[in-house]
Amino acid sequence: MGPIRALRSLGNSFGLAWWAKVETIQPEVTYWFGPFLTRRSLKANLPGFLKELSLEGSSSIKYELLRCRRNEPLTINTRS
Repeated sequence: MGPIRALRSLGNSFGLAWWAKVETIQPEVTYWFGPFLTRRSLKANLPGFLKELSLEGSSSIKYELLRCRRNEPLTINTRS
């Protein structure tokens, strides 16, 4: 594990990592994108992830940036 990855993991374990909670309507899924050490680095990388979701056919994409601790699963099908 490289030093940056180790720092991300440590930050996540303490709830200091930055994550994007991305929700789509079609399909009804919640994606967690992260962890990132800084909000700035998350914001810089998020457009590529959102574009990829859009190219895969996801619609009504909304997101929020959160500083939190997150574990698996990172993709959650919200359809009951």
